[in-house]
Parts: sequence; C-alpha cells; structure tokens
Amino acid sequence: QVQLGESGGGLVLAGGSLTLSCTVSNRAFSRYTVGWFRQAPGMEREFVAQATWMGGTSYAESVKGRFTISRDDAKSTVYLQMTRVRPDDAAIYFCAGKRAFSSDYSDWGQGTQVTVSS
Repeated sequence: QVQLGESGGGLVLAGGSLTLSCTVSNRAFSRYTVGWFRQAPGMEREFVAQATWMGGTSYAESVKGRFTISRDDAKSTVYLQMTRVRPDDAAIYFCAGKRAFSSDYSDWGQGTQVTVSS
C-alpha cells in the first residue's frame, strides 16, 4: 500500500511563504501523479495543484501565480511552494496520489495544517 506523508505546515504571515513536502512510499513514483488538496473549516476539500508523472502541472485559479508544485523523482517527493500567502489559504493541506492513467486519486496523506496570520 502506498503511503504519503506531508510536512512543512505551520504558521505563516500573510504575504509570506511556506513550502510543503509530500514524501511517497511508492517504488513506481516515476509513474505516479501527485496532487495537493486543501480543506478549510466548514468547507469542501478543494484541488490546489497537481504534478503528473509525465511532468505536467496544473493549478487552481485561486493559487495560480502564487503557488508552485514540483517533484523530485529521486527523492519520491513533491513540493508545494506557497508564496504571497493569503488568509484564505489557511486550511489543512493533503497530498494525494494516483497511478498512471488512473482518473481518481486513490492514496491520501494525513494532512498538514497551514495557519495564516494577518
């Protein structure tokens, strides 16, 4: 079973930066797409960004231009660099994974809390 572990969450000032990491225990990481999702209190979980196994990336409109997703296949790790953080970015951030050509994310991490102070 694939395990995903997030780290890097914490308190950040509005306008500041924070980088989240997601480490994946998948020996086939090179054919594994990883995405970041977030859920704020009382809200639905929403998509944030995705790094596909083929090297493509995509972002939610709300984070485009501020967040950058990247992957290090040698370390089986995906990063989410968050810049110009806003109060509405505060949420629990989850990373999730799916195998090549799968449509749904099947593997989820436990989440890491991001708190934004204004």
